[in-house]
Amino acid sequence: MDELYFLTSKDARRLLFSGDKVRLNLDLRKTNRTSEITRDGDEFVFPDGTRVEKSVIERIAKDNDTVYFVKNGGVYKAAIAGESGFYKLVPTIPPTIEINGIRMHRTKEVNPLQDTRNKVNAVKPREGETVLDTCMGLGYTAIEASKRGAYVITVEKDPNVLELARINPWSRELFTGGKVQVIQGDSFEVVKRFKPESFDVVIHDPPRFSLAGQLYSEEFYRELFRVLKPGGRLFHYVGNPGKKYRKKDLQKGVMERLRKAGFVGVKRVEEALGVVARKPEREGG
Repeated sequence: MDELYFLTSKDARRLLFSGDKVRLNLDLRKTNRTSEITRDGDEFVFPDGTRVEKSVIERIAKDNDTVYFVKNGGVYKAAIAGESGFYKLVPTIPPTIEINGIRMHRTKEVNPLQDTRNKVNAVKPREGETVLDTCMGLGYTAIEASKRGAYVITVEKDPNVLELARINPWSRELFTGGKVQVIQGDSFEVVKRFKPESFDVVIHDPPRFSLAGQLYSEEFYRELFRVLKPGGRLFHYVGNPGKKYRKKDLQKGVMERLRKAGFVGVKRVEEALGVVARKPEREGG
């Protein structure tokens, strides 16, 4: 795979105010590794020999909301204009993905990594367990669960999201043949293909209700119930859209439908903006 050198506006400003040589982290702070970039007149020379003009670096320095990368002699935005909208990596640490201006992680109260850990902590996957992660995104949930010793199957419908995950250095563990298996498809359909009682844990982090209402349906919850082992745990991220301004409680409706689907122990997890539930140990248990 070709080496990618990532730049944010902050990195670009450092380049502009540096001397003839500067060492920068070029993997969006995934590691502590730095690489040397040299200045040659009005050009910056990257480790692979790519020369980037000062005017390009100046443009990047003014763009606080986009990730750029250098590859094979060119400079590119980590962004995709797809049929269903505009997708891009946003330079939070770690990056989040933004689709048509909507960020896929919480970035105000917590960073995307803490947001992920809050979700995973709600169900605490353990060594040797099997986890279904229904909506992969950049894969942070799947990676975090696998770091705790679980084997994870993660599903992503959108090819543009998958493409940005392949670019993002923080998503690399998804594609290295470890304890994560990635399936491209619609979770609503993919889950029907799994055998009953296949998973110890389900982490369900769907897009907002207005974009994927079927993933909040009792029909889908019954499928999640079916594929969970007796005693299996579910975390369902819901967020609180509309609650602040319209007094709408989406979590309440989710909880009611989960109970109808057979789940017990249904309760809110405030720090993760979601709901936990479990499948009874045995019928009627």
